[in-house]
Amino acid sequence: MKKRLFTSESVTEGHPDKVCDKISDSVLDALLAQDPMSRVALETCCNTGFALLMGEVTSAAQVDYEAIARKAIVEIGYDSEDKGFDGNSCAVLVRLDKQSADIALGVDNSVEHRADASDPYDLTGAGDQGMVFGYACDETPELMPMPISLAHKLTARLTQARKSGELAYLRPDGKAQVSVEYRDDRVARIAAIVVSTQHAPEIEIEQLRRDVREQIIDRVIPAHLIDAQTDIYINPTGRFVIGGPNGDSGLTGRKIIVDSYGGYCPHGGGAFSGKDPTKVDRSACYMARYVCKNVVAAGLARKCQLDIAYAIGVAKPVAVQVNTFGTGVVDDTRIAAAIDKVFDLRPLAIIDRLQLRRPQFADTSNYGHFGREDKGFVWEMTDKTDELRQALGL
Repeated sequence: MKKRLFTSESVTEGHPDKVCDKISDSVLDALLAQDPMSRVALETCCNTGFALLMGEVTSAAQVDYEAIARKAIVEIGYDSEDKGFDGNSCAVLVRLDKQSADIALGVDNSVEHRADASDPYDLTGAGDQGMVFGYACDETPELMPMPISLAHKLTARLTQARKSGELAYLRPDGKAQVSVEYRDDRVARIAAIVVSTQHAPEIEIEQLRRDVREQIIDRVIPAHLIDAQTDIYINPTGRFVIGGPNGDSGLTGRKIIVDSYGGYCPHGGGAFSGKDPTKVDRSACYMARYVCKNVVAAGLARKCQLDIAYAIGVAKPVAVQVNTFGTGVVDDTRIAAAIDKVFDLRPLAIIDRLQLRRPQFADTSNYGHFGREDKGFVWEMTDKTDELRQALGL
């Protein structure tokens, strides 16, 4: 029997990097609501007392960037000075330029479209070169790896308990980490759980640890996966009062592993938040997840990884690679051929299929961009399973 451990982490929406992701995606949503063709590459950084919005925006929309940023910060829970950061009073700086005209050349009129304008999906080229990865597996109902799935559920539950008043002394910043033991490539048990949460200064550490165990961990982690050897650490330093932007600087796009699969598969390196869908490091990642989830949901493999590479200004991917890690019911080359028949991986086709020009991205900025079946994201649908099986003659 082969044993291995794998660990993934998640952070709450009050983590300084996630504050920045939420602001950037909230601005993106506001721009798309007025102008679905907006070009946006917006990053936010924050530290004690201020947030800075920077990047490129080309849009017919007229939005109040400062008001959007303040609203996002307050919604997270930073609404008073005693929490170390206050969206009502912090400085908000806006430093935005327009998208480079050189980049727009390839996005607006791809190499293929210049050669032959007959196919409308050839119009839009990729907004940059690079590779993206998608993944799905049968470890959880939402077809995500177990470590990142449980880590996200823990941080989401921390936020729920804080905002509902169940644990009113909690503050917005926090982290969770889950180590899963696999035996013969199947989930066997939880080896370790780490939860660290910001809190009001008056709370006793013994009460916090008891509450987090009972109200957070025991409500999230399946009891049969915890045993006497499971290591559980709750606020192991003993104190976490200073947090959020007051405790550390934040930056959009610095939690790309948290946002995707918890390190369970490769990552192309491109961040998601604050980017419009012509940026394939966002939109094509969503498409790759959509493809892989349908492959696994169709029963074609227990796990599936898709690697797609693009060239700037070119619509068609320059490389597509499928890997089912030996779990496929047929050879990976046959699955790849079926994917090619069923899915169009050109940027404009991805945008249309996944409905990526509508405001929805603030909801992706926390607790993962994938496995969020409660949010109605098209890339989490499994509506192509029959087509894939038919393409394989199954």
